[in-house]
Amino acid sequence: MPISNDWHFFLHFWSEMAKKKIIITIDGWSSCGKSTLAKQLARELGYVYVDSGAMYRAITLYFLRNHVDWTDSSEVRKALEEISLAFHFNENSQASEIFLNEENVEYV
Repeated sequence: MPISNDWHFFLHFWSEMAKKKIIITIDGWSSCGKSTLAKQLARELGYVYVDSGAMYRAITLYFLRNHVDWTDSSEVRKALEEISLAFHFNENSQASEIFLNEENVEYV
């Protein structure tokens, strides 16, 4: 879905800010369009969209696959030390995808 002409000033402002290598966070109520806006801004500004929900899901996947007892804090700490998360931009889908220990788990 392309961004409407009403956004040109906004995007110009943000593209100037993007040159400064800033981090943009968006806050709001549930289902108000935060992710939609964030994905569009990231695409327009050439930023990587970091989906915090995907990070939680990837960690949960690791815990499930490795039978980590989430009620045992020492076991959780040990498991977290073995987790590597990264976002990579997929040119085909034009979206960031989450990688768990170098495995693409975006669609798992």
